[in-house]
Amino acid sequence: MLIGITGQIGAGKTEAAKIFAECGAYVISADKIGRDVVEKKPEVLARLIKAFGDDILTPKGNLRRKYLARLAFADENKKKKLNKIVHPALLKELRRQSKEALKDHGIVVIDAALLLDWGWDKKVDLTIVIHASDKSKIARLVKKGYTANEAKMRLRSQLKLKEFRARADIIIHNNKSLNYLELRIKKILRTVGPKRVDC
Repeated sequence: MLIGITGQIGAGKTEAAKIFAECGAYVISADKIGRDVVEKKPEVLARLIKAFGDDILTPKGNLRRKYLARLAFADENKKKKLNKIVHPALLKELRRQSKEALKDHGIVVIDAALLLDWGWDKKVDLTIVIHASDKSKIARLVKKGYTANEAKMRLRSQLKLKEFRARADIIIHNNKSLNYLELRIKKILRTVGPKRVDC
């Protein structure tokens, strides 16, 4: 079974994915694939440098991810340019990893903020949307090192909540404790495949 976890940035998708992993599901992180694509595919990094300039690199030649994100999310055209460069290779690898994982695992979970943008809600068996209040999302993002303004900018750049709700099979409200989130996910797992996970 292929499950997609999505929601706006800061909603707690990665926390949810960790709980799925603890229960025996195999988790694929779209963010990690995106990082790997840039690090392991020189042609992708070269295109990013051409599009955004040498300033996106550290003196040692590594990608300044937060700086690139600030550039891209401050301008819709730049965001589209970034996505056009990175997403084709990312999605190709996502398809490969999910196909391989399903051969060996009863439940495979894809953790991806852009699951709906990519149309992957049509490819997975179950789409779970993690939702939290704007206050909770901004607080989580600030803890990760974003400024409050950067957090708000990121949230504005994503699909609206009503779009997530319209395309979700299940919505988990993540404004309560981690224990509540665990209970909700364990209940879902017992419903969709009690014999395939250890939770």
